[in-house]
Amino acid sequence: MVKRCIMIFPQFSNMRVIDEIRKKYDPLAGHVRPHITLVFPFLSDISSDKLREHIVNALSETKPFKIVLKGIIPVQSLGNYLFLNIENGKEEIINIHKKLYTGILEPYLPQWLKDCEYNPHMTVGKIEDEEEYKNAVNELKHFSDVFETVVKKISVEIIDDNEDSIIEMEIDLK
Repeated sequence: MVKRCIMIFPQFSNMRVIDEIRKKYDPLAGHVRPHITLVFPFLSDISSDKLREHIVNALSETKPFKIVLKGIIPVQSLGNYLFLNIENGKEEIINIHKKLYTGILEPYLPQWLKDCEYNPHMTVGKIEDEEEYKNAVNELKHFSDVFETVVKKISVEIIDDNEDSIIEMEIDLK
């Protein structure tokens, strides 16, 4: 069984700003690059070839698209999270998410996602301590940097026993 996740790893010219926030507030910052999750971590015996074939087929009509991220939103429904908001490109990401969770990946749609709407974002913080979380929210409430890029590929990572990200494959959008 392999633990995988399917994501977008956007490349921004001002990526260091995100890296600094994540270093301070995101416990996974040292394990995985800044990303937008499309298919949440799942454990399976699906072969790399079958997974690649599914992704290529599911996204055959998906072309590269522009995304713009701006503003940090506190989200407490699943824990004390800080999300970098996706301002443009959200619909495209939602469509990719829905297409990927068909066929061989349909059984891996988490129960919690069946009960709520998928909200694409980039996690920049997860803070356990309530007081620390309030301070972080206060510190970042006027954060106004803008992050823009064109998404050209989708990545599949393997998550190892240390929670480190190992890129298994990348599929180019055409």
